[in-house]
Amino acid sequence: MAVNEVAEQEFVPKKKKSPSDEEKEKRRKNITPGSLMKAEMRPGAGTARPVDGDQVIYHCTVRTLDGVVVESTRSELGGKGIPVRQVLGKSNMLLGFLEGIPTMLKGEIAMFKMKPELHYAEVGCPVAVSESFPKHDELHFEVEMIDFFKAKVVSDDFGVVKRVINEGEGWETPREPYEVKARISAKSSDGKLILSRTEGEPFLFTIGKAEVPKGLEMGIGTMTRGEKAVVYVTNQYLTESPFMSVIDYKEVQFEVELIHFIQVRDMLGDGRLIKRRVRDGRGEFPMDCPLHDSLLRVHYKGMLLGEEETVFYDTRVDNNGEPLEFCSGEGLVPEGLEMCVRLMLPGEIATVTCPPDYAYDKFERPSNVPKGAHIIWEIELLGFEMPKDWTGLSFQNIMEEAEKIKSTGNRLFKEGKFELAKAKYEKMLREFNHVNPQDDDEGKIFLNARNSLHLNVAACYLKMGECKKSIEACNKVLDSSPVHAKALYRRGMAYMSAGDFDEARADFEKMITVDKSSEPDATAALIKLKQKEQEVEKKAKKQFKGLFDKKPGEIAEVGADIIEKQKPEEENRENCDEKDMDKDEAVGNVEADPPQSDAEAVAEQGKKTANTKKKSTLCF
Repeated sequence: MAVNEVAEQEFVPKKKKSPSDEEKEKRRKNITPGSLMKAEMRPGAGTARPVDGDQVIYHCTVRTLDGVVVESTRSELGGKGIPVRQVLGKSNMLLGFLEGIPTMLKGEIAMFKMKPELHYAEVGCPVAVSESFPKHDELHFEVEMIDFFKAKVVSDDFGVVKRVINEGEGWETPREPYEVKARISAKSSDGKLILSRTEGEPFLFTIGKAEVPKGLEMGIGTMTRGEKAVVYVTNQYLTESPFMSVIDYKEVQFEVELIHFIQVRDMLGDGRLIKRRVRDGRGEFPMDCPLHDSLLRVHYKGMLLGEEETVFYDTRVDNNGEPLEFCSGEGLVPEGLEMCVRLMLPGEIATVTCPPDYAYDKFERPSNVPKGAHIIWEIELLGFEMPKDWTGLSFQNIMEEAEKIKSTGNRLFKEGKFELAKAKYEKMLREFNHVNPQDDDEGKIFLNARNSLHLNVAACYLKMGECKKSIEACNKVLDSSPVHAKALYRRGMAYMSAGDFDEARADFEKMITVDKSSEPDATAALIKLKQKEQEVEKKAKKQFKGLFDKKPGEIAEVGADIIEKQKPEEENRENCDEKDMDKDEAVGNVEADPPQSDAEAVAEQGKKTANTKKKSTLCF
């Protein structure tokens, strides 16, 4: 062997052994010459032998060396007539079987002579036996290999195992609450037919509704469309159901042909927003669905739940037969409708049952739809167009495409759809990870654009009340541009909203030192900060006022009075805070389309603040 070949072998990483493999190797060290002997009593057929992962089915009779039967699976020898079913290498097995069974052919009968340490007397033997069993004797184990095949272990305790007869199509498998059509027959372990649903219409049931035994449902849940399989289910998984009401078997073998299943998705997980596929689409789910923001073309009609005969809108009637075209991720259709369309395939038809808060209660409501109405949509996805791929585009073209998406985010922000706006900005930031400016000029443009997006994200978080995340977004700008006045301003506003007044003051004061032109903005922010501090101080004084002027028994009562008096005042303050947030937007407005300069906005803000202060002493 060449030197380089030896070196390659030395440095090839060895496959890490699983705990079960290590345990088997440890057990095999107990095998000594002559402790396990095999005699072939009837030859088997073919050349294939069972390997780890195969389900093996065999009859076994245990005898003493003088021929006395100790136990047997065969009915003629006192057993139940039910063969042993195990998964080689996974089920708990005698050490002698672990070594002997992989040597057998299908149909073969062999006699294994085992020393005690190879069967039940093995130290730490994983298979239990009764006290009366002669486990310290050398014994004969007669084994008939009935069958073996590759198995799918469905349950960890081997109570549900599947054998694939014919592979199905695709990879999607049914799950709760899918509707399933299947032809099913059931047999006992000795081959006796229990029931059959193989003639006429396939049996229809819903996953998750206990309409078939639990083990059968688990097995079908691993099958693909068109697959044929045998599902072996032990009694602990043979729950009563409409399909099979009497369960009095140790094990049942279900022969299943999965004809079809209808995808039913609980979109929210609480049963309120349900998408049910009526007609299959083209392609593979979910790879060929418009999961990402896309231009979508759909036909749909809308009905009120419980009044399906009344259609309040139909694109084929009310839109001159033209489909609806819209871009996902822009809040242009009700949220529930868009969520479901994103999980449709082209050509698919689905019905959607939608609650009011995902239909029209938070969206422009048609005049003929009452408030609080539950909606049924029947939707057909005609097709969709994915966003333009930036691969191969010039830097200028990339920035132009980025500006379009950013403008959409700005529109969503102005409409108060902060979550959607944030998603647009964050999408751009992810795309920017793959953009490489080629010179200093492009680098400057790119840095400014990226900083602008981070600050827009910060503005969204601030509007959503997530001050900590807003601060983190600002830090991403300040990490690369420590003297960025706008980032200092926005982070200061986030600190102020979070009640971290010292940090806010430090940011506003730093603004003045790094950029003199931002002094009006910083000054106005410091004034507002002072007002906020005074509010908190005033509130604290009121909270403790009079507590120490009362007798001990009256303290609780005084505290209750203060809380009651503060309630209306706090409500007004909360309302004022919301107004202040709106005013802040004029100062720290979304980066892309500022209506006025920061200085002008702050000056106007100062005038409004003064007027507000005169009108109401509750705000400040």
